[in-house]
Amino acid sequence: MKRTNIKALAIMLIATIVSITASAQIPEGYYNALKGKKGAELKTAVHNIIKEARVLSYGKGIAATWWGFYLTDNDNGYVIDRYSPNKVEFGAWGESCRSMNIEHSFPKSWWGGEQRQAYKDLYNLMPSDAKANTTKSNYGMGVVTNATYDNGVIKVGMGKDGFKLWQPYPEWQGDFARAYLYMATCYQDYKWVKEGLKSLETGDYPTLQKWASDLYIKWAKEDPVSDLEAKRNNIVYSIQGNRNPFIDFPNLMEYIWGDSINYEFDPAKTVTTKVEMGDESKMCIYLANFKTSDGGCTIETPLHPKEGAEVWELTKSYGWKGTGAVKEETSTYVTKFAAESSVVTPEIDLSEYKSATMTFNHAVNYAKKPSEKLSVEVRCEGKTTKLEGFAWPEGRDFKFVNSGDIDLSAWAGKKINIVFHYTSTTSEAPTWQVRDIAIIGVKGQATTAIGNVTEGTQGKFNPTLPYTVYDLSGRVVAGDAQHGVFIVKQGNNTFKVMR
Repeated sequence: MKRTNIKALAIMLIATIVSITASAQIPEGYYNALKGKKGAELKTAVHNIIKEARVLSYGKGIAATWWGFYLTDNDNGYVIDRYSPNKVEFGAWGESCRSMNIEHSFPKSWWGGEQRQAYKDLYNLMPSDAKANTTKSNYGMGVVTNATYDNGVIKVGMGKDGFKLWQPYPEWQGDFARAYLYMATCYQDYKWVKEGLKSLETGDYPTLQKWASDLYIKWAKEDPVSDLEAKRNNIVYSIQGNRNPFIDFPNLMEYIWGDSINYEFDPAKTVTTKVEMGDESKMCIYLANFKTSDGGCTIETPLHPKEGAEVWELTKSYGWKGTGAVKEETSTYVTKFAAESSVVTPEIDLSEYKSATMTFNHAVNYAKKPSEKLSVEVRCEGKTTKLEGFAWPEGRDFKFVNSGDIDLSAWAGKKINIVFHYTSTTSEAPTWQVRDIAIIGVKGQATTAIGNVTEGTQGKFNPTLPYTVYDLSGRVVAGDAQHGVFIVKQGNNTFKVMR
């Protein structure tokens, strides 16, 4: 907002900040490449959009499968189990749950069991009762005519064609059908082996045996997309960066395998699933496992240890590793240098979130008190703030410690960078390892306490002096704004203004 265009209004009022329900929908342009395609060509176009995903590590811990389940399959602290009626409570975020497994709905043995992307894909992975998972084995999904196992949620037994199958109950049949359609499209370039050939055929199209695609389309129609399934799609997208298009477009399957394969698909003119995420919906804003990726981070080094030496390096074993100790060619031991350097994350957009928390794992060695030489900071709008109150390693070994949840809500509604700031001296040069980082936000409008809006008790609004501009819902307005009414804080006074 330009300062010269603001007028103070002598109107007294209270600025009421109200949270709103956030709606998470398909990103604009995400499916543009599908327009005008049909049948096999359409399936390959879908494949090209969704084939690459930032999958989590398999197992437990931060940025791993059970950490993801805590976001995707959590019903007020209890695990959503689509394979059994058991009610199991989540423990610590990222920890596995008792008597439960990570279940590959679409069996991993069908592509040989290698830990490829499909092995870790959350669209295929579900928390499952261990007994149900074992009984389901690597059988295909279909209609069970003679059940040998039935727990009230799934059944396992023989199908009419004489081979073993598993079958979800009606309330989950559409969910699993759309998951299988996704897998047969996302991984259509895989070679299928063993049991998988009863449901699949190797090749880009149709990939699914006709009996399987016919059945999955039938189940998907009978059990339409629910809010729970649509919300899970949005949350997985926030983690992996790809979507299940058969959830977004419930009739897309017909254009690929069904009664519309001779008609061109248009994502702008077809039925689209929309979902209101709700005020307390948690989404993954930023996630990086530095053992496999640099996370889009940059390095800023005001002071190198010595010419040609860098403080930070990216390692496959530990993630980002920073030290001001350098081993010189003429010495058996390292030499400590004064140095200063930071790992800086890419810009993290909190503009659609009313609160956010961050957690990361790190290790520190060769430091008397790590927080004296090292710091974690938030950079926002030209200002850097040092974070306090999280867990530091003792500084005597390379044991990784979780920081615990760090509240970033003070920056909700804004854009920030996280900075891992390293310093050393000639007497102390710690080694700092940062393995991973996750930032989770609650969708909604940031709440800002603006307070009473008055003409001011110590003078009128002066547009030539510093001030902060908010819209009427309490969010900071940066730069030029559209015409309208705004709230301005200047010193100890708050004004309602118009431009």
